[in-house]
Formats: sequence, structure tokens, C-alpha cells
Amino acid sequence: MDSLIENAVIKIKNSRHTTALTGAGISVESGIPPFRGAGSLWEKYDPMKYAEISYFLKHPEEVWKVFLSDMKDTLVKAKPNKGHLGLAELEKRGFLANIITQNIDGLHQKAGNTDVIEFHGSFARFYCLECQNRKKVEEIDLTKLPPRCSCGGIFRPDCVFFGEMIPPESLSRANTEASQCDVILVVGTSAVVQPAASIPVTAKTGGACVIEINPSPTPLTNTVADITLTGNAGDVMTKILEKL
Repeated sequence: MDSLIENAVIKIKNSRHTTALTGAGISVESGIPPFRGAGSLWEKYDPMKYAEISYFLKHPEEVWKVFLSDMKDTLVKAKPNKGHLGLAELEKRGFLANIITQNIDGLHQKAGNTDVIEFHGSFARFYCLECQNRKKVEEIDLTKLPPRCSCGGIFRPDCVFFGEMIPPESLSRANTEASQCDVILVVGTSAVVQPAASIPVTAKTGGACVIEINPSPTPLTNTVADITLTGNAGDVMTKILEKL
């Protein structure tokens, strides 16, 4: 493991442009359950009901009561962990240009990263369906459901529901970063869900070194990944920073 860490550090030090792709695995350490897999949100809630845009628009009170209120409470309490803070420190030291994230929790920004490409939008922001008035998640009042704007419109999270498109600008920027980077850190994601799954492949095709950080093997391991660092994001990032 030490030699792999050292190899990763050498690649990062010599890189002119490093980006990162992160997924739910990095935020599990902050107490946020993943959407898929054991103990996931989709085991608790039916995603094609409570995370589908047409159902939300028809039954906003139900979706807020059953699903979104629980999500809000979880995300408001969540704090950046060592994985998030490690990536922020990489940026601070000049080793990381930006982050492409599948996560909607806003923890990279809370940790201190300044250029975060949000593939699926963010639950840290809400907007009114009528007047587009925007609020932070902490400002959403759940006394009455669904929460309403002063204009009477219903608030919704600024994240991508099933049935909605990924923001074109986010997709375009992510592909540009992947194609131009020398190193990509793939942290806490198996990158099997498209279109995020194509990002490490795009980077590798462009000649980048793919460094995977995950607690267990994924479809990227020994295939797309050049270096696989096995462990939790917080532990591995701490070791990388110690050697930089």
C-alpha cells in the first residue's frame, strides 16, 4: 500500500492538471447513506415514485412528507469528513484543479473546494417552481408541507430528479476536464452509472493516470484504474497529503 501511495503522490506532483470524480462513497463517512446498494436510500424509498419528477409535481406534499424532509434533515446535519477535507487541501496546495461530483450534498463546497461541477445538481439549494426564488437548504421551513415561497409557489431541491436531464453545462465541463487532465482521482464511486461512468474512461483515453480510491474492488479496478488505493476516502487522502 505504501508503494502505491508513493506512486500516486508522484503522479499528482508531476501533473499539470488534476481533477477528481467523486460519488456517494465519500459521503457515507459523513453519515449520508448511498442511493444504491446495501443500506441505501432506494431500499427505503421507491426511487421511481419519490425521486421521479412527474410524481413530485403531482404529489408534492406526499414527496416532501415521506422523502424530502428526511433528506433535508440528514444533509443539514452532515459535515465534511477527512475525504472532503483532503480534496480541499489538495486544491489549496495547488494540486487539484476541480471536482466532478455525482453527489448532491454540497459537502465539497463546505470543505473548501471552490470549483465543483455538480453532475446531479445540489440539495443544498432550493428554488420556487413559480418565481424561481432561491434559498439554502437551512432556510427551508418545514412547518407546513410542502414548503412554499412568499409568492405561494412550492420549493423543490435544485437537484436532478428521475425524468430530468443532467445540466448540459455540467456534462460539457465534466467531459472537457476529463479529456484535458493528466491525473483523475476517482473517489468513492464505482462509476457504473452513466454518464458519470464515462468520465474515467474519457480521462484514460486522453492519456491521464486514473487513481482509484475505494474501500473494495469495483469494475474500474484492474481495468480502467492505473493505481488502486484500497481504503476509505478519509484514510487514503490523509496518507496522500502526508507524503505530498
